[in-house]
Amino acid sequence: MGWTEDRVAVLKKLWLEGLSASQIAKQLGGVTRNAVIGKVHRLGLSGRATPSQPSRPVFRPTRPRPAPPAPQQRRQELAPRPPQPQPAPYVDLPGTATVLTLGAHMCKWPIGDPSTDDFSFCGRRAGNEGPYCVEHARVAYQPVQRKKGGPNELARSLRRYI
Repeated sequence: MGWTEDRVAVLKKLWLEGLSASQIAKQLGGVTRNAVIGKVHRLGLSGRATPSQPSRPVFRPTRPRPAPPAPQQRRQELAPRPPQPQPAPYVDLPGTATVLTLGAHMCKWPIGDPSTDDFSFCGRRAGNEGPYCVEHARVAYQPVQRKKGGPNELARSLRRYI
């Protein structure tokens, strides 16, 4: 469908009212949003009376900002922390459970090579937090350790090369 003088007049009126190109295309019918944008550009229509408004309001919840730490707490954070003690290595003894005998509340820590005949699972009573007994959970779930240096160390390293 072509651009007649009547359709161009409606386009100008709707554009100056602040409707979006897609809204104008729907009202005119038979044209796309891109066709409306192209025609507005060729006509040299300037800004609008009011900016285009979305058809429905956008909900953006506000996020509460965390409170800044107290001065004493900041000093404590800057102090170096002593290294965490490493758990004593646990020696795995042959397990008591196989794939066929492994129950829901048994430790599922694999012991040995799955391709050999002596492969088994720990089989002791599992803890409350996961599929492993207390000893194997200590090995499996290590606390997060902070990387040495951090951003200050990185900046210092980069200064050497600049």
